[in-house]
Order: sequence, then structure tokens, then C-alpha cells
Amino acid sequence: MKFLKGFFIHFILIFVCILCLLPFLWLTSTAMKGAGENIFAYPPVLFPEDPTFNNFKEVLRLVPILKYALNSFIVAFFTVILNLILSSLAAYPLARMEFRGKKIAFFGVLATIMVPFQAIMLPIYIITLKLHLTDGHGAVMGYLGLILPFAVNAFGIFLLRQAFLSIPRELEESAIVDGCNAFQIFYKVLLPLITPSLAVLAIFTFIGSWGEFLWPSIILTNDSLMTLPVGINNLSGAFSANYRLVAAGSIVSIIPIIIFFLSMQRYFISGKTEGAVKG
Repeated sequence: MKFLKGFFIHFILIFVCILCLLPFLWLTSTAMKGAGENIFAYPPVLFPEDPTFNNFKEVLRLVPILKYALNSFIVAFFTVILNLILSSLAAYPLARMEFRGKKIAFFGVLATIMVPFQAIMLPIYIITLKLHLTDGHGAVMGYLGLILPFAVNAFGIFLLRQAFLSIPRELEESAIVDGCNAFQIFYKVLLPLITPSLAVLAIFTFIGSWGEFLWPSIILTNDSLMTLPVGINNLSGAFSANYRLVAAGSIVSIIPIIIFFLSMQRYFISGKTEGAVKG
């Protein structure tokens, strides 16, 4: 019975993994097919008859995709840094301090999760224009206009608050006995213990920022500051929907996300506080 249960669970997991990988495999197959192969053949042909990297070379030659990738990296990098700093600073008092209106503040922050970005995009756009955070006032201001609206969010605050709550109070009390103030407890004691949660927030923020299309397409007017999703969208129109080149550009845009995830996955370790407090 236990064997059948384990077999069924593994079968479901393998099936779901295949379903998740199929679009990526089809995208890769399309990017590596030559001009003589039909990418819309039925039944679909997953493996190219004559694999080629010419589509990738053509994209790199005809489109400044590396410049777009650099712009996306700058925006994603600083968005991640600001999210980690601001979310942790907001989550720490909500988890470890007592003050009047704490629950109201927390539920107020949590309620913003239910508000989609599209609903508040217009006032944010007006504020951005009023503060001159557009590429019309220089590259730095353009980058700030892309970064600041996503510098902190309720999901990050909630995630890190829950991580802070999971840390035993004894660690904090020991730090107070040793003479640490509130900021030292936050920076030297608690923050290193929530590294896995910080890694999770970093990954989600990086993926969200890297793949953001709507906001950059609205606020950007200078081609030199375009991010990768906007650049790939222009690629589709520039080549009259040449799906081989679009697929190649999409593969290039996915690679940094995979690299970032692989570099951060070692921080997904449970039990960081195990053994820190002896009963």
C-alpha cells in the first residue's frame, strides 16, 4: 500500500513537471529550427531535424538585446536590493515590537495585496511624472521611475514578518543581555537567521522585475533604456512575427532568471535556528 501511494505521488509529480517543461522545450525547439522547417507542423515536431544557432546570432546582430538585458539587470538588481532592505525594516517591528496600532498597520499593509497594480497604475504614473522620474530627464531618473514603484510590497513584508516570528524569543533576550540595541538585534542576530526567506523574496522579486512589461512600456520613451520584455516585443514587430527569432530572444531572456535561481537555491535550507537555543 505504501509503495502504491509513493508510486502514485511520484507519477503525478513527474507528469506535472513534464507539463511545465513542454512550453520551454517547444520554445527551445522553435529557436533552433532553420528556415526550411515548419514550426507549426501537426503533429508538432519537438526535435529539430537540423539544429542551428543562427537564430541566436541573428538576434544578437540585428537587435541590441544585450543592451536591453543590461537595462533589465540594473532595474531588477536595485529592485531586489530595495525590497530586501525595506521589507525587512518594515517586517521587523511588526513581528518583534509592541506598539499602538500594530495590528491595524499590519492588516492595512496586508490588504494592499488584494489591490492589483493596474488599479493604482494611473496615480503612480501621475506621481512619477510630477517627480520627473522619466527617461526624458536623464537615464538615472528613468531607472528610478522603473525601480521605485516596485521597491517594496506587502508580500515581502508579510513573508519576512512570518520568518521573524519563527525565531525563538530567547535569542533576542540573550542579545539584549549582551547589550545589543534594537538595530543590532535586527542586523546581527535576526537577519542572518532568515536568509532562506530573504532568498525566496529575492528570487520572486527578481523574476517579477525581470519579466515586467506593462510599466516599462508605459513609462519609457527612449529606446536605449528599454528593458528586455519591451525589446523582445519590438522584436516581434520588427521581423513581421518571425517566431524563430522571437523564440531565440525569449530564450536569451530566460537564461539570467535560471542563473539567478541556481545561484540562490543553496540558501533554501531549513532549520537555520536548529540547535541555536538549548533547552
